[in-house]
Amino acid sequence: MHKVPEIRIRAMNSAAVNPGGEFVLYWMVAFRRVHWNFSLQRAAEWAKDLERPLVILEALRCDYPRASARLHRFILEGMADNQTACAGKPVLYYPFVETARGQGKGLLETLARSACVVITDDYPGFFLPRMLRAAAVKLRVKLEAVDSNGLLPLAAADREFTTAFSFRRALQKALPAHLAASPRGNPLRRQDLPRLDSLPAEIRKAWPPAPAGLLRADPDLLRKLPIDQSVAPVETRGGAAAALDALEEFLRRKLGRYAEERNHPDTDAASGLSAYLHFGHLSSHEILDRLAKQEGWSPAQVAPKATGVRAGWWRMSENAEAFLDQLVTWRELGFNLCSRRQDVDRFGSLPAWAKETLTRHARDARPYVYTRQELETAATHDPLWNAAQTQLLTEGRIHNYLRMLWGKKILHWSPTPEDALEVMIELNDKYALDGRDPNSISGIFWVLGRYDRPWGPERPVFGKVRYMSSENTARKLQLEDYLSRYAAAVR
Repeated sequence: MHKVPEIRIRAMNSAAVNPGGEFVLYWMVAFRRVHWNFSLQRAAEWAKDLERPLVILEALRCDYPRASARLHRFILEGMADNQTACAGKPVLYYPFVETARGQGKGLLETLARSACVVITDDYPGFFLPRMLRAAAVKLRVKLEAVDSNGLLPLAAADREFTTAFSFRRALQKALPAHLAASPRGNPLRRQDLPRLDSLPAEIRKAWPPAPAGLLRADPDLLRKLPIDQSVAPVETRGGAAAALDALEEFLRRKLGRYAEERNHPDTDAASGLSAYLHFGHLSSHEILDRLAKQEGWSPAQVAPKATGVRAGWWRMSENAEAFLDQLVTWRELGFNLCSRRQDVDRFGSLPAWAKETLTRHARDARPYVYTRQELETAATHDPLWNAAQTQLLTEGRIHNYLRMLWGKKILHWSPTPEDALEVMIELNDKYALDGRDPNSISGIFWVLGRYDRPWGPERPVFGKVRYMSSENTARKLQLEDYLSRYAAAVR
């Protein structure tokens, strides 16, 4: 059995393993799945080596930034899947959901006092890095954070990359050495670990496990939680089971036309996997594994030379390579930056040329200036933009290509570029299921020039930042059904 590569393991404190502990604790915070998960695999390895039971703590706070019924339900559905997947396995799965702010305070520390070692997820986005650093100071037992974010370990990149081309070339050079070291598809399979039937009564009394109805996201129970109830749940279900269904649907029905049709909203050729990747319900390793089986591909087939070109290196079909460029190059480019900088969501983190040109044009007259409320409620003059915002409000997503236009017009219609950035982050993180993610941050900042180059001619408001218009977009894309569907929703 392959062990978790050392390059993916990060010691969060200098505390020692407690050999007298009662169990190994996996604190699941980002990779909310029990399959294809390096963190769970590492915890199982510790449990086997120490001959101790394995406990998984998956907790859900109610005071995380922009906590809402929409996000909560998606996460709860994933917790229900995890509970089902752990049934009958050599692990004690403990789901805890706060029903009052601060209710979970002390739970991790209490469990850690009885643990031999604590394993958690090394995710570079949202508030999680701060949370892990705070936990590392408090815990008196060894805390390890494990990277199960993408195909390339975060620590394998030696620098911050400024373009997709440069990162792609580095990926092509480094990735072959890591492709064989994928996580186990089922880390709990054939594990002969000691069993723990339950946690002590005093823990279950102070921090009771989430009832079945709450894990099913029962609407009545969900409405009682102190979270933003105005952002309602959407039709898309969360969890590993729904994620796998979406992946199979994409591979079976959409992949064959992905390269040519993914940018056209009416053709429905996009993967629809970003929310599942964000919440950790799906692993990019599992996606690659299933894609490879469909393509009849193995890692030995990659091109021997790293050129940085988008097509040809994987030596798969055109559609598969186009999809992998989004899944691996663009997604992991954002993770690269977030793992190396703490200011990735601030205007000052933009490339110097973009800051200079946007600042120089900050006082330019705008054709329209909309308030945040007008933008949030899709009340602009532009039917295409309103349709994209309406999709975000009602479905928790925007079609991939239109998301770029959505951001460009917010820049065009905001008093300053800093105002535009604030609105983009607020609307995206509040309503999008895949918001609050390094990949989301990449998309928002691409609007302002990150990972791009100066463009001419220099324009009002945009300066040298790439310009997009609704008129040109409508001419290029198939939009009739899209506009009809979301215009009706606007009305």
